[in-house]
Amino acid sequence: MQVSVIPIGNSKGIRLSKTILEKYNINDSVELLLEKECIIIKPVLEPRKNWENAFEKMHESGDDQALIADVFEDETFEEWT
Repeated sequence: MQVSVIPIGNSKGIRLSKTILEKYNINDSVELLLEKECIIIKPVLEPRKNWENAFEKMHESGDDQALIADVFEDETFEEWT
């Protein structure tokens, strides 16, 4: 895909279409990787963004219980002391 380099103040930049921004989940910032004769643009991933909201909703609905017990019945901690 070929895009034009456009003036932006004293710098230059490129425009990315809405389709590309949505497809690659690009929001406010990107990571630039400078390789041999290449510039790679990657979205900045925040995999745990807004988890606190999800956890709060889980707690409110009572869906934050452990799926397995923390301690098994036959578990001893003597070997750890």
